[in-house]
Amino acid sequence: MYIPHHYKNEDIDEVKKFIKQHSFGILVNQVDGRPWATHIPLELDTDEGHKPILVSHIARANPQWKEFEKQPEVLCIFNGPHSYISSSWYKEEEVPTWDYIAVHVYGKLTILDEEATLKAMHRLVNNYEQDSKNPISLGEMSAKTLRQVKGVVGFKIEITDIQAAYKLSQTRPDDHASIIKELNQRDVTSKAIAIQIDKQSKLKK
Repeated sequence: MYIPHHYKNEDIDEVKKFIKQHSFGILVNQVDGRPWATHIPLELDTDEGHKPILVSHIARANPQWKEFEKQPEVLCIFNGPHSYISSSWYKEEEVPTWDYIAVHVYGKLTILDEEATLKAMHRLVNNYEQDSKNPISLGEMSAKTLRQVKGVVGFKIEITDIQAAYKLSQTRPDDHASIIKELNQRDVTSKAIAIQIDKQSKLKK
């Protein structure tokens, strides 16, 4: 991913936190010579050697998995908040732009067996059921229901590279107050970007 040096975030702990908070990502590889992408939760975890990995599964009916063993190198994309930035908010004339947060994770994929896939699905459900009023558990479901695991292909991705773009108007510090004010009058994602601009602006002081 092309990232101008102003916008590159190399704070790996902050980026990992972002991945956990925005775990519904995009898994990209090639199928029959064409780019193929699937939108799925990709859970950040660690392997037995404490190395960072991503864990997930896709439907067996999805042809994407048939390329995994032949082409194990994959790309995972995680998107955060984003917003249009009007140059009318600047003190000096300039073209408009777009602020955003995006993370690309590259890695080598390995298919999981059925037992490991089921364990991963248990962890996934338990994680997202924590805030439910009436949380469910796969451990309480019947063997008949759990047979649905045969309809998915589980996998883990050994992370080889993480690239993080945090484009937050870093090159216009004199305009931050105006940008934040205007963003806070717009939609939810604009307000989320305003929070991030304010956060990084304070860190620079």
